[in-house]
Amino acid sequence: MTSRLRLSMIAATLLVALGFSFTGAGAATAAPSAPAAAAPVTALTTPITGTGDNGSFAGTFTPSRFSGQNGNLVATGVLTGTVSDASGDTVGTVTRTVALPVTIAAVTCQVLNLVLGPLHLDLLGLVIDLNQVHLLINAVQAPGNLLGNLLCAITHLLDGTPTAGGLAALLNAILALLGRL
Repeated sequence: MTSRLRLSMIAATLLVALGFSFTGAGAATAAPSAPAAAAPVTALTTPITGTGDNGSFAGTFTPSRFSGQNGNLVATGVLTGTVSDASGDTVGTVTRTVALPVTIAAVTCQVLNLVLGPLHLDLLGLVIDLNQVHLLINAVQAPGNLLGNLLCAITHLLDGTPTAGGLAALLNAILALLGRL
């Protein structure tokens, strides 16, 4: 699988499945000064909730661009929501541009795809007939999957691994296309 195809699959999986993983509203940080962000793509709005000792937050995050910060992928967009106290009474509302860390859901790498046609074997009167065999081995890349991570790394040694900046550029291009719909 080419690096470009793999990047496209990762981006499509991320955007279609909304595979964002946020650590909650408390982890949101103000976006660093950067060029003006594109208009948020409302089709990608993701619910965000969080609770603490003194209350809770319920709202949404709408990404407008992706970037790499310190080697990590970050989504910058608009966070809107309501802050409530411990009794559930509304304390206030929030609308601000924030940068939130993005993680990509588990990625699978095809390690082996072996297809054997039907087999007929006659060994001195012992007849063995085997129908078609299709063996498919996939490695799942995720935290804690040591063998899956190793096999995915090995299978992609020669085609390069996307950097956070390269993946961010691809995701920004997809956001721009979605914004035109």
